[in-house]
Formats: sequence, C-alpha cells, structure tokens
Amino acid sequence: MPKSPPAIHDHETIKFPQGFLWGAATSAHQVEGNNIHSDWWKWEQENQPPSHHSGIACNQYNLYEQDFDLAKSLNHNAHRLSIEWARIEPKEGLFDQKEIEHYQKVLKALKNRGFTVMLTLWHFTLPLWVADIGGWENSKTTFYFERFVKKIVPYISDYVDFWVTLNEPGVYIYETYIERVWPHAKKSWIGQAKTFLNLTSAHKKVYKYLHSTFPAGKPVGIANNILSFESYHKHSISEQVAVSLNDFLVNHLFYAFTRKTHDFLGINYYFHVRFKNNSLIPTPSGLVPQTHDVSDLGWEIYPEGIFEVLTDLADDIPIYITECGIASTNDDRRNRFLISYLQEVARAIKAGVNVRGFFYWSLIDNFEWRLGFNPRFGLVEVDYQNQKRHIRPSALVYTDIIQHNGIPHSLLRFIGHTVQAEEVLEKRQKEIAKEITK
Repeated sequence: MPKSPPAIHDHETIKFPQGFLWGAATSAHQVEGNNIHSDWWKWEQENQPPSHHSGIACNQYNLYEQDFDLAKSLNHNAHRLSIEWARIEPKEGLFDQKEIEHYQKVLKALKNRGFTVMLTLWHFTLPLWVADIGGWENSKTTFYFERFVKKIVPYISDYVDFWVTLNEPGVYIYETYIERVWPHAKKSWIGQAKTFLNLTSAHKKVYKYLHSTFPAGKPVGIANNILSFESYHKHSISEQVAVSLNDFLVNHLFYAFTRKTHDFLGINYYFHVRFKNNSLIPTPSGLVPQTHDVSDLGWEIYPEGIFEVLTDLADDIPIYITECGIASTNDDRRNRFLISYLQEVARAIKAGVNVRGFFYWSLIDNFEWRLGFNPRFGLVEVDYQNQKRHIRPSALVYTDIIQHNGIPHSLLRFIGHTVQAEEVLEKRQKEIAKEITK
C-alpha cells in the first residue's frame, strides 16, 4: 500500500490584544542630520574620527515624508520619534519659530498617515548653551527643560498621543560617569547623583505640567533601559545578592524616585547580564561566542530576558516596549530575533502582563552615537552614499506579524532553520513585497 501523506498541523496564530500598537522608533539626532547647536555635534567634531561624525546622518530632516510612507507601506500603525531641543532653542531664551513649524509639519505628516504618535521630549542631546552651564548636573537645567516643554507643547499637542519625557536616563548616567565615553564624561559620584536627581525632578515637573494641560488624557511616561539579570550559579548567595542589587539600581530606582508620575512604563530592552563569582565580589561574566548567539555589537540574543523583565515590572499600568532591536547585517538573524522576542512578549501577555505595544529599534539604519554608522539596526537599510532606502526582508516579516496582529505558525517554524521553513518565509516575503508596492 502507498504511504499516506504526512498530517498537516495547522496551528493557530499567536495573537496579540486588539488595538495593539505596532511600530518602530527613531531619535532626532540619530536620523535628522546637521544638529549643529547640540553638545553631541560639538563632541563629535572634537573627539571622534570623521567617519564617526553624524553629519547629515540619514537626512530625515528633509526626507521624513518618504520614511513615513515606508512605515505606512509596511503596515505600522504607530511611530515613536523625538524632537531636538537644540534646534528649537539654539540660544538661551531664543526660540526658533521656523524649527517649531518644522516639527509641526513632521508630526502632522504622521497623523495624516493615520499613525499613533509617541513623542520623546529629550533623547540624550542638549543645546550647547545648556551644556556650558553644566548640563544635567546643574539644577537650573530642570527649569530650562520645563520652559522648553511649555513653549513647544502648545504647538504640537494636537499631533501627539503619548508623551515620553526622557529616554534612558540610566544609560545617560552610565555612559557619562561610569564608562565615561560620552559628552561631559567625568569621574564624579557627586555629579552622578546630581544628574540623577535633576533628571527625576525634570520628569516630575513635566509630568505635572502635561497633566494640568491635558487633564482628560495624553499618557505620560519615560523610556527606560531595562536589563535582564541572572546569576551564573543558581545556589550562589553572593551572586543572587548582586543580581538583586543591580536589578533594583538599574530597573527600579528611577521609578522609585518618581512614583505616581507614570501613566505607562516604557521599556527599552537589549541586554542580558550574568553575574559570576570571580572574586569576593561577583562581576558580569563574559560571553563565549561559540556558545551564544550575539548581534554585530556582541550583545547576547536572549529572548527569554524580555519575558523576565516584563513579568518583573508588571504593575497596574500599561507597558509599551518603546525600543527593542538588533544590530545585524545578517537579516535572517533579524528575522529570528523578531519572531523569538515577540513570542516571549506574547507569553508575558498570556501570563497577565498588560503590554499594549511594540516599537522595533529602529525604522531605518542610523547614527549610533559614539559607534558611528557601522551598527545596522534598521528594518530599512540606508545607503549613506546616496541616502537611498531599501526595505530589508525582515521588515516584511514584521509586516506579516502586524497584518495578523500576531505570529503565524509558518513564521514560528523559521526559528528552527529548516529548509521548508525558509522556503515558506521567502514565499511570504515576496507576497507582501507585491502587496506594499501596489
């Protein structure tokens, strides 16, 4: 007798909640170009080789409509971006009306395309005149930042749905005072403490202002870099103490100092850290590349970590994943990253975590701060020689997920690297590519 064909198991799509926000994120200095009145621009000229100057970056200052059209064609329904304080107030008390109108046009272009807009008010850069008075170490900066916000918000509020006051305050402090590889770098515990307290104060002041201005809504929060911590030995008490201490300092301290001033938690997730007893004090253990999958930056790909941080931070307010992405020129790796990380997000939702949106970092390749243009995070590739955009196949995988508001089983099979799975994926990518070019 001839053999019967193998049974086909048509598993259901892993679904996300109705109204889930699907999008990508960028920041102004990293994509706009020519941010000449900022502290980062000056620092690049003085401390970085020419190849690591932001220059015109991705020229999104002029090409924003083209980039928003790309995001729309890829089925995104939300977008996170930032505005540049240094453009809007290049000199103390001097607000540039032309730049205010520019950002009105940018945000209006998003709303005209039907996007839900999440706007970041501060994403690492400062006007030079603010840097000259000490930046965030100086408590006057909180006053100037609040004044800037009060100036710009009336012009743009009609086009914004979510406000992010600050992006990754912990990363800013870490890179400036601990790693000391960013502008204003110095070894100063006092400066570090002042900066932390002034950033918490700035968030609370802006939160209060935005809620007094929009009592009926417009949620306000921050985008915080959250790490997944783990002990190397499960039964090591010292390693467990190191994990708990670092988890509190990195993941919870800012929230503890700003209680009741978050309408949502914005979570940026990239890192998984293991602590190991190499001496009396546990230290982060290095990765063995042969046994761990890593990005082009050497960052471990650890999808379980996003489930861990989501369940750790779960509260009675919504969570939005405001950044999560991978630097890789291997687009198959980005495919697997998207599928496996979103699978863990879905698992967290099933476990009761109130996750309402996911913003991949980033929409397009961009200037990655002191690392220059080498890291390639984008769903859309940028050719920096001519500023041409090219949609990567992984962007179409993300589009497929968005169209299903979930992860089809055919995509889940791709994680296994089977020839059949790759053929299914390639076929689906071609179908979506035809759809978005109609």
